[in-house]
Amino acid sequence: MSNQSADPSTTAQAPINVPAAVLFSISTLMVLTVFPLYAWHHDFSGAAWLWFFIFLFASGLSITGGYHRLWAHRAYEARLPLRIFYMLFGAQSLENSILVWCSMHRVHHKNVDHVDDDPYSIKRGFWYAHMGWMLRDRPCHAVDLSNVQDLQRDPVVMFQHKHYLGLALFMNIGLPGLIGMLYGEPGAFLMLAGLLRLVVNHHFTFFINSLAHMWGRRPYTEENTARDNDLIALFTYGEGYHNYHHLFSWDYRNGVRWWNVDLTKWWIAMLSWVGQSHSLRRVPEFKIRRAMIERQFARAQQKLASAAPTTRLEHVKQLLEHEMEAFKATVNEWTRLQTEKIEAAKKQVMDRVAERWEHSEARRQLQVLEEALHLQYRRVRLLHMQTA
Repeated sequence: MSNQSADPSTTAQAPINVPAAVLFSISTLMVLTVFPLYAWHHDFSGAAWLWFFIFLFASGLSITGGYHRLWAHRAYEARLPLRIFYMLFGAQSLENSILVWCSMHRVHHKNVDHVDDDPYSIKRGFWYAHMGWMLRDRPCHAVDLSNVQDLQRDPVVMFQHKHYLGLALFMNIGLPGLIGMLYGEPGAFLMLAGLLRLVVNHHFTFFINSLAHMWGRRPYTEENTARDNDLIALFTYGEGYHNYHHLFSWDYRNGVRWWNVDLTKWWIAMLSWVGQSHSLRRVPEFKIRRAMIERQFARAQQKLASAAPTTRLEHVKQLLEHEMEAFKATVNEWTRLQTEKIEAAKKQVMDRVAERWEHSEARRQLQVLEEALHLQYRRVRLLHMQTA
């Protein structure tokens, strides 16, 4: 990760990305001028608003659930009907093809926060990360599909990539217009379900690259700028739990707790009940707790290092050292048991591994370790609070 400051001249000298500049200029100008003029002279029916929200969620979830968690991170698998749904409504989002989007996103995760190599690095400022990066052709924006060879084996992905322009035009103009004609108000549908929906969802997505790297908490890692923010999660279909995501990107959940508002997580889980999604990947609870405890240790140690020494703080320091030793022992034991599980799996018939493991003594020991780590997190958090 790089902490160097951005050189504004570098961005200014980069050639303009004409298609993106034209798209954003036209859509922004129209939503600021044409849309309010149309709304002044026409009423929008309940049906028009209904389809606005249907398309808003369909295209938004196709980016978060499809482009992002399914294809970019392979956090789960999806049946053909669901992949086709994502392919069509992902094209409606006008955020490029699955192949290009995922390639760029994988580069972002690989080089997060690097001022030159991260395509939408927050180190260049809010505007750049939000949408400025799309308006200039910088070297890091060159499309290299070598990192998405796995996706090139998916015929749905390749069909969309080959026919992206036609699909995008039909999904953004043709489909809203046709549905609007059925209701006798094609103009209203094009304004709401077409234009306004497009601009709103664009900025929902862009906030993940900008605000979610600036505003919020970092309970899992400080190795990058990604933040968890409940408010951002509300209107980004759950993508606002970005600190967790950047540490555990292969988890189908971003909001890992049941109370975290992660619409995409619930959408994927619901689809698994009807067989459209499967092989949902989850980070083990132990690893999540381990990351959280490591952050608590780091914060407490930082505060102790900067605080004036007192008898109370010296006692807290000793308790922290004791907790650290216990933490290391718990992690070592968990690692040993995981190794034992893998070795046992190699020796057993694969279709009976899960059943045998579920009832094994090692399984019960792991559950005890997970509970011990949960209790230790509470103790370390309490000690951290005492350093204030």
